Amino acid sequence: MFRIVRALAVMLASVAGGAVLAAPQLKETPYWTERVSKGELPPVAERVPAEPLVVDLEAKGRTFGTPGGTLTTLVSRDRDIRMMVVYGYARLMGYDEQYHLVPDLLASVDIEDDKVFTLHLRKGHKWSDGAPFTSADFAYFWEDVANNAELSPSGPPDFLRIEGKYPTVTTPDETTVVYAWEAPNPLFLQTLAQARPPFIYRPAHVLKKYHVKYADPAELAAEVAEARVKSWAALHNGVDNMYDFDNPELPTLQPWVNKSDGKKIRHKFERNPYYHRIDSHGVQLPYIDAVEMEIVSGGLIAAKANAGETDLQGRGLDFRDIPILRKGEADGKPYRTLLWANGVASQIAIYPNLNCADSVWRDVLRDVRVRRALSLGIDRVAINRALYFKMAKPGAMAVLPQSAFYDEENTKAWANFDAAQANLLLDEAGLDKRQGDGTRLLPDGRPMELIIETAGERQEVENALQIVTDTWRDIGVKLVMRPLDRDILRNRIYAGTTMASVWYGWDNGIPQSYTSPDFLAPRQQEFFAWPKWGQYYQTNGGSGEPPDMEAPKRLLELSHDWEKAGDDAARAEIWREMLKIHADNVFGIGILSEAPQPIVVSNNLKNVPLQAIWAWDPGAHFGVHRMDEFYFEGGRK
Repeated sequence: MFRIVRALAVMLASVAGGAVLAAPQLKETPYWTERVSKGELPPVAERVPAEPLVVDLEAKGRTFGTPGGTLTTLVSRDRDIRMMVVYGYARLMGYDEQYHLVPDLLASVDIEDDKVFTLHLRKGHKWSDGAPFTSADFAYFWEDVANNAELSPSGPPDFLRIEGKYPTVTTPDETTVVYAWEAPNPLFLQTLAQARPPFIYRPAHVLKKYHVKYADPAELAAEVAEARVKSWAALHNGVDNMYDFDNPELPTLQPWVNKSDGKKIRHKFERNPYYHRIDSHGVQLPYIDAVEMEIVSGGLIAAKANAGETDLQGRGLDFRDIPILRKGEADGKPYRTLLWANGVASQIAIYPNLNCADSVWRDVLRDVRVRRALSLGIDRVAINRALYFKMAKPGAMAVLPQSAFYDEENTKAWANFDAAQANLLLDEAGLDKRQGDGTRLLPDGRPMELIIETAGERQEVENALQIVTDTWRDIGVKLVMRPLDRDILRNRIYAGTTMASVWYGWDNGIPQSYTSPDFLAPRQQEFFAWPKWGQYYQTNGGSGEPPDMEAPKRLLELSHDWEKAGDDAARAEIWREMLKIHADNVFGIGILSEAPQPIVVSNNLKNVPLQAIWAWDPGAHFGVHRMDEFYFEGGRK
C-alpha cells in the first residue's frame, strides 16, 4: 500500500476541507511593534515561515481575535510548568478537534507502506531565537543524542525500534527528513502527536556548545565545572530539557516561550515571535501575549478559581469542585464553569501490582480469581451516588461509548457488586482461612491487608477507597490506604515495591482504528499493573522482567500483530480481542467513568469550546482545542 498524506496539510490549513488557504497580507503584532521599529526584531513577514500554517477560524466556527493580554492559570508543582508544552501543543503532527491526525510544524508527510516516512519542513521556519529550524536539527538528535551512548545509554527511544531494528534516518536537504524502517511502523505519526512529544529534533545551534563532538574542550570543561556536574553528558542532558520547559536559554517552537527560570511562585511565558501559525486575516498566533503560571497548593486551586484568580483552569479541578465553582458564578465572580466530557477510561482505577516484590502477594494478585473478587467486592453504585450524584457511569475499566470498540459487556465484566460470588472466588483461590476479625489469611499466615498507595491529590479517590474499605471487609480483605507524593508513588510502583496503587484508567478511553493499542500490552511501565514487564520492553531487555503470564504474552503478540496489520478491519479485530482479554483478566479494576470535568473560563476569554473532551492523550488537555486561538475580548482582561 502506498499513500501520500500531503492532503492532511490541507485539512489543517482550511479546517473545513476546502482549498489550501493562501497566506494573507501579514499584520504586525502590537506586542512586537516597538522592538521591530528599533530594529531589535525583524518584521513579521521575515519571522513567520515562507509557508505558514494558515488557520481559517470561521470554518472552525470560531471568531477572529484581538492580540494582547496576559492569561493566568494555576498548577500545583513547580515542575508542572511543562504543562505549557502540553497546552501549547505545537507538534510535528497533531490531532485536530475531530481527532484527525494532521501536519502542524511539518508542512506535509509522504508515507510508503507505513515503512518510509518523508517529513517535509516548512521553508523559512525558525526557532524562537530566530535561528533556522532545519533537517540539521533532526540529524543532530539522531546522530549525536539518540545514538550517543553517553547521552542515551539505552539507545534511541523505543517507539523507533521495530522488530528489534531502528530506522535509517537521512536528510536529503534542509527541509526534508526521511525515516525508513524495514518493517511497518504505523504508530510513528501518532507518537509525534502525543501530549508528551518525543522531540525527534533538537536546537543543534545551541546544544552543540555542550557536546564533546563539537565544543572546544577547554570551554566545555569550564562549562562542566561551572555547572558542578560530573561530565559533559550530564551538562548536556541538564540543558536539553525540551519537555520540562524550565530552561529559558533553550529555544522552542511552542506558541509561548519561557522567560523565567528557577523556583518561583509565578512563571511567565511570552509569545513566540517566530511562531508558525497565522489566522486568515494575517494575524500571527497566539493571540494572547503572555501566560502566567502560578504555583499554588493543589488544595487551593478550586478556592482560587472560585475567587476569580485564574482565567483558564482544568488541571487541579475535579467533579467535587463543581458546587463551589457554580457558587462563585452565582456570586458574580467573572468566570463561567463549563462541563467537558472526560476522556479517560476510568475516573478511578485500582491496579494490583503483578510485579510486586513480595513474592506471596505477587502470587496472590496474579490469580485472576482474586482480581475478579476484588472487583466484585466494590459497590460502584454507592460510590457514584455518594461522590458523583449519579452523574458518572459505574463499570469496569473499558473504552467509552464514543469509541468504535465500545462493548457494554466489557464495561459490565466483573463489575456488579456481589459479595457472595467474591467470597466464593477467594475461597476457591485457597484464601479460605480467616483470623478472628474475619480478615482472610495469606498462604504464609499473614492477614490479607492490601496496601493501596495513592498520590494523595484527589479527595474523591480517598473517599471512594473508604467505601471500598467497608465492602471489602465483607469479603475478608482489609484495605490499607497510603497517600504519597506523586513522584514517590511512581518510583515505588516502578521498583515493584507496591502491592497495589490507584490512578486514572487508560488515558485514551476513545480509541479509533488508527490508535495504537500498545498501552493495552505490557510495553510501558506507566501501566501500573505490570511496571517490570513494561521496563523490559521499553529498554529492549536492559532492565525489568519479561512477561511470564499467558494473557500478557498474548497481549504483546496482538500489539505486534496490530503493527503489521494491513487494514483497519484487521486492526479493529485485534483491538476487540485485547479489550476482551482485559475485561476477563481485570488487570486494572475500574470503578466508574464519564464524570464531567469542570473547566473554569474567564468571561472575557473567547474561542474556548463550550463542549469538548478533557483528555491527556490524545488531546493534551487544552492542546487539541488550540489554546493559541483563545483570546481576550478587546485584547486584554
